[in-house]
Amino acid sequence: MTTRTDAPTRREQILGEAARLFAERGFHGVGVDEIGAAVGISGPGLYRHFAGKDAMLAELLVGISERLYSGGRRCLAESGEAGLAPGATLDALIGRHIDFALDDRALITLHDRELDRLRDSDRKLVRQLQRQYVELWVGVVRQVHPELPEKEARASVHAVFGLLNSTPHLSRPSSLPDRDAAAALLHRLARGAFAAAAADGGASGGAGDDSGGPAVGVYRVEEGAADGVNGGGAGAEG
Repeated sequence: MTTRTDAPTRREQILGEAARLFAERGFHGVGVDEIGAAVGISGPGLYRHFAGKDAMLAELLVGISERLYSGGRRCLAESGEAGLAPGATLDALIGRHIDFALDDRALITLHDRELDRLRDSDRKLVRQLQRQYVELWVGVVRQVHPELPEKEARASVHAVFGLLNSTPHLSRPSSLPDRDAAAALLHRLARGAFAAAAADGGASGGAGDDSGGPAVGVYRVEEGAADGVNGGGAGAEG
């Protein structure tokens, strides 16, 4: 029982240090021995948990996409059970994503730089999960702002993800106020962005990307987004 409980904890430690080191120095700039040393085990000992760096990278990037999507679904389910208004549901979604953006900045950087290193099947899974995550948001945003056309709602979601996921660019602790103040500021900016998009009642005719989904980094929409999400930032890619 103890072994089963401890093993995931060790894996989480390894993944946490791998994410930090990969984000700081790049995937190819970090060796397995260095990751092992950061968690106090030998490089060879690391292979009891992961087949190698590629496996760590895949678990990090697929894992965060799974957590964002499952967390979003849970948020919607809990809001429905509690009978919350759409605005409160949107606030809950924004709050969850802000927690991620403030607490997992290394994963945002890692996604921006390294998603293309995943094998095709893992990259497609990331794209699928992130596209589904975007659509959760689009549905709620349109409940709050029914005057916003679907394409504009989707483009607005991408823009808000880009805003929220800009936290890695605030590289020094002094760049942010305390965590609560930073979270509150990001929340106001996100809500304001959606309100601004809806202010003209969709006068721009619904322009915007229609097919992509977010990734974990700084979102950008690219060509061929039908497959899912971009390979270099929380946006869409072909």
